[in-house]
Amino acid sequence: MNDPIADLLTRIRNAGSALHPEVAIPHSKMKESIAHLLKREGYIASVAVEGAVVKTLKLGLRYQNRKTVITGIKQVSTPGLRRYVSSTEIPRVLGGMGVAILSTPKGLMTGSDARKQNTGGEVVCYIW
Repeated sequence: MNDPIADLLTRIRNAGSALHPEVAIPHSKMKESIAHLLKREGYIASVAVEGAVVKTLKLGLRYQNRKTVITGIKQVSTPGLRRYVSSTEIPRVLGGMGVAILSTPKGLMTGSDARKQNTGGEVVCYIW
């Protein structure tokens, strides 16, 4: 697998469109951090790490009226083209209705948290 973040976002998108209650994803620390940010922002219902040697990340998806809470998810930085922004250039997703996830020197955080802490970094994805 060349791009594990794209795999995570695609699995979430596909499971939501198929109305699955949860999705299983191969574990990594970055994927787990993104999942915890999504849970904190209210886009997914639960995050669980299962397994001892080969870990699996299980995400419980949220729905409202048989529609997923996540209406759009887009990867910004790719392995072939990284996108970096300063603290003053952090984008707002849908005028503040969505979330930009950034990888900063202080760890993964949302765009609004990065603006408050005055730190920039790599824009990983947008979720709305």
